Amino acid sequence: MSNIKLVAPCLFGIEGIAADEFKRMGFTDVLAENGRVLLSGDENMLARANINSRFAERILINVGEFDALTFTELFDGVKALPWEDFIGKEDAFPVNGWSINSQLSSIPDCQSIIKKAVVERLKSKYGISWFDETATEYRIRFSIHKNRVTMMIDTSGEGLHKRGYRRNSNAAPLKETLAAAICDMARIFPDTTCFDPFCGSGTLLIEAAMMAKKMAPGLRRNFAAERFPFIGDKVWQEERSLAQSKILTNIDFSATGFDIDPVAVELTLRNAKYAGVDKYVRASVADVRDFSVPNERCLVLANPPYGERLLDVCAAEELYRVMGQRFNNGDGQKYFIISPHDEFEKFFGRGSDKRRKLYNGMIKCQLFMYFKQR
Repeated sequence: MSNIKLVAPCLFGIEGIAADEFKRMGFTDVLAENGRVLLSGDENMLARANINSRFAERILINVGEFDALTFTELFDGVKALPWEDFIGKEDAFPVNGWSINSQLSSIPDCQSIIKKAVVERLKSKYGISWFDETATEYRIRFSIHKNRVTMMIDTSGEGLHKRGYRRNSNAAPLKETLAAAICDMARIFPDTTCFDPFCGSGTLLIEAAMMAKKMAPGLRRNFAAERFPFIGDKVWQEERSLAQSKILTNIDFSATGFDIDPVAVELTLRNAKYAGVDKYVRASVADVRDFSVPNERCLVLANPPYGERLLDVCAAEELYRVMGQRFNNGDGQKYFIISPHDEFEKFFGRGSDKRRKLYNGMIKCQLFMYFKQR
């Protein structure tokens, strides 16, 4: 297949960052939309997107789109799509998806009708009446937004935020794709010195180290599409070799994390080792009240406790005050802090130089950026 249409869902707020990354990979047909990026390419580009994307949640094949207000229209629209181009007569094809602001709101009913429509399509193409579904699995995903149906096949398997290094996490982990987006906005270079006073399971520091090394996030995991017959092993070997060849081995990057919880510190060090960046990541037990940075160019990345899960809101606000006292903009220090608190700047003690709305799961947050000298 020379031109496979793809959909890359991503967290709201980072669509532009994800689109730029795909362009750097070599994709030329890239369009950022709310919560997703549309693109296209051949089998090598599909594999490249899975292995290299830091910001996308999945890479999905876009089988087709159409409008549907009724279940009859949904059935007919799904049946008209070329499922036989991907799914063989012995393959499995489970169905799941979502619907928002649409007439067809019952997910179980949509799943059932889509499954029946795909079966009817394949029955007519293969001339058989029964599907054992014992061979390769093609997970069909649908989205229905404002009555617009998009039918897709998942090529990633587990979400791309699962890099493989975070075997365990603390109580309120930051999603890897969001952490990578924060690192991208903070501008990580091979000689960056960065700190995290609330390192938790180390996600910000590890994503920063991987970015500094130009290490593809998917090099240490597998993908559903590796079992698709139309994408040969050679494709995956080529793309993994290409990604491996781009890793920088001689860099002056360092990442230092602190956390008041010894278990979190241990998690950070363990996860850094799993990720292959333990050479660059250090962590130790410390309270943010004792936090300080060297009087030189450095970057502080922080995901302080929100209040919803780890502390009550008043305690979180007091923590922001402490941060404002300890985080001083001297000569070259920059701070990137994510928080859902609408009045974070008030408690921190000064307004940010720039802010950006992001979502940590379902929690609406702001990334507060401090990069100008005081």
